[in-house]
Amino acid sequence: MNGKIKPFQSIHFKIAIVFVLLLLVTIEIIGAYFVKQLEQQNITNFENLVTVQPYITTQLATELADEDTEAANRNIKNIVADVDNSSISEVLVVDNKGIVRGTSNANDQASLGQRTPRSDIKSVIYSNHKKTEITSTSEGSYYTAISPLTNQSTDANQVVGAIYVHASMDSVYRNINQVTVIFLTASLVAGLLGMVIAIFIARAITQPIDEMKKQAIRIADGDYSGQVRVYGHDELGQLALAVNNLSIRVEEAQEVSDAERRRLDSVLSHMTDGVIATDRRGNVTIVNEAAQAFLNITIDETIGESILNVLGIENEYSLRDLLENKRDMVIEPSKRSTGAADKVVQPLPLNDQNLILKVDFSLIQRETGFISGIVCVLHDVTEQEKNERERREFVSNVSHELRTPLTSVRSYIEALSDGAWKDEKLAPQFLNVTQEETDRMIRMINELLALSRMDQGTAKMDLEYVNLNEFFSYILDRFDMMLKTEQPDSQQKRYSIKREIEKKDLWVEIDTDKMMQVIDNIMNNAIKYSPDGGVITARLIEAQENVVLSISDQGLGIPRKDISKVFDRFYRVDKARSRKQGGTGLGLAISKEVVEAHHGRIWVDSAEGRGSTFYISLPYQPYEEGDEWDA
Repeated sequence: MNGKIKPFQSIHFKIAIVFVLLLLVTIEIIGAYFVKQLEQQNITNFENLVTVQPYITTQLATELADEDTEAANRNIKNIVADVDNSSISEVLVVDNKGIVRGTSNANDQASLGQRTPRSDIKSVIYSNHKKTEITSTSEGSYYTAISPLTNQSTDANQVVGAIYVHASMDSVYRNINQVTVIFLTASLVAGLLGMVIAIFIARAITQPIDEMKKQAIRIADGDYSGQVRVYGHDELGQLALAVNNLSIRVEEAQEVSDAERRRLDSVLSHMTDGVIATDRRGNVTIVNEAAQAFLNITIDETIGESILNVLGIENEYSLRDLLENKRDMVIEPSKRSTGAADKVVQPLPLNDQNLILKVDFSLIQRETGFISGIVCVLHDVTEQEKNERERREFVSNVSHELRTPLTSVRSYIEALSDGAWKDEKLAPQFLNVTQEETDRMIRMINELLALSRMDQGTAKMDLEYVNLNEFFSYILDRFDMMLKTEQPDSQQKRYSIKREIEKKDLWVEIDTDKMMQVIDNIMNNAIKYSPDGGVITARLIEAQENVVLSISDQGLGIPRKDISKVFDRFYRVDKARSRKQGGTGLGLAISKEVVEAHHGRIWVDSAEGRGSTFYISLPYQPYEEGDEWDA
């Protein structure tokens, strides 16, 4: 708005140039019409001037009809020589056979008695129609007229030949050019005078407009103190008065608007709930800081975008759904994915709970009912939804897990009550199954109690420094011993353990009982899901300020969609197979709680068909020589 206008862009210049252009266009149109009429009149006069008199054409026709050719040719030569016209440069007489019988060109006497090569003369003889033509060449402009010669002595008016007249028109166009130059000179002088007059007229018109423009710029910059000078009581004067009144009203409205905006900004900034406002097309116009934090967006990324895209609901809802139903909804804003960490020495980050937002919509409506936008309020209900979901899932999972063994126990007890206790073979089997299912329920309840104590922080940790190399090897030896003591006819799965353990002693402070439970659980899962004869690889390495323990199997692996859920309580990748093998779905959840209680990390790397590798990372500080510690 404050940029300086170039002279040729100003309305002052445009008015002047339009006036001059209109003047020049008018003059040029009139001049073009005048010159064209003058040219046409001069050409008509020239044609009349060079036209051969009728008595000459009659004589020439008579001579061409004469059978005495030699006498006729002499007479034709005399007649052609008598044509006294300075404008005519050449006269040519040709009989109806195309033979040249006479010419006024002294340099072309050799053509006499020869057949003419000009096709236009022949066409005039054959058609019996006069032909005229004006041609322009580099040497000048020429007028050509070819007229048929008829013998009037016969009734049939037989064509006996044609007369060809060729004349220079330089004198005609010379006069026209002189008139054109005079006219252009007059036009130029008129244009210059018109420019001077137009400048004075444009200045008188644009000066008030220029002052109103400057006042409008001051208003746009927030300065409402200036007033436009009123030069008269015409339309421009009334416009100047309107601008002055507008300046006063805009200043008053701006003060009210600024006060309301400051009040609104203060309210929005201090709100703990997120607020998003849109225009009538659903594009975001206002977003407060709370909404930006909830949705992990910036104001530059949001303003002008569709609210459906900002909330991530464009696939489920349309803008019409929001306008017509004004429905409330619960959303979980997606988080940006991060690059995968090193699979061997770097633990993956913990899975954070996704933010859960309750979204309320209301319409911005005018008094007429016209909808001018939508207001969206975001409430953080993450904790409430999380607690409610966990409560529902816990009740559902516990009910489901207890129902299976209870149903089994009830079925066997009913069978015993119906008389199966009398069967010496079936009764011990039924009682054994009942005892196993009871033990399974007790084991699950004990695990739930252990998880509850960890959640409440009441679980006691009996920490001691342990040589992790020897501790890990001791646990693996137990599993090797299980294979050696296996009965030959046993159906137990066969496996082998491959060890890759750091040779350097790694002393770590752990609760040996709880950590043994974690490693036993992972080893049992590796054996359970490995194929018969599979190899289980156990590794222990030092990585920066951590020790990383890993156990790999050659099983079916875990689908990618299930990897983030394997440490959830009661979660099983293959539910049917896990229950058949006696799992409760709590082992890995307990393992995670135990490892995190040691300030460590536990994660899994797996792919379907390529087995799984579970990693445990524990904090480690190497001891220097001379450190004192109790064995």
